[in-house]
Amino acid sequence: MHYQAVYQKIDYKRYQFLRQQSGLSPKTDEAARLGMENSLCCVAILDEDNDNEIVGMGRIVGDGACHCQVVDICVLPEHQKKGLGKLIMQKLDEYMNSNLPDSCYVSLIADGPAFQLYAQYGFKEVWPASRGMGRKF
Repeated sequence: MHYQAVYQKIDYKRYQFLRQQSGLSPKTDEAARLGMENSLCCVAILDEDNDNEIVGMGRIVGDGACHCQVVDICVLPEHQKKGLGKLIMQKLDEYMNSNLPDSCYVSLIADGPAFQLYAQYGFKEVWPASRGMGRKF
């Protein structure tokens, strides 16, 4: 199979599909549409063998200067275990290195063993100095 990682806005319906099929929580139409419109950076994984179908994605959200967060790293199950998470992170890392100021704080939440992937791009655990927290509506 042949894949390509590109900077590309993703249709909100495709975003919802990718999240749900990859085991992430669902998002409403309104949230998905606004989220896609307000993304700082979107990376899409295109399946070149299947009419450039988007089979994975990742995003950076935030103000682009002081605080940003890596979110929505997901790949459709049938395309997992092929290095596509790493391909997404390489493209996001390229964006961060080229576009964010040196003092920008970039955070993420790692589920399960995904922390091993993120560590390859300089992310470190912040505990016990800091404690990650969340609030879901």
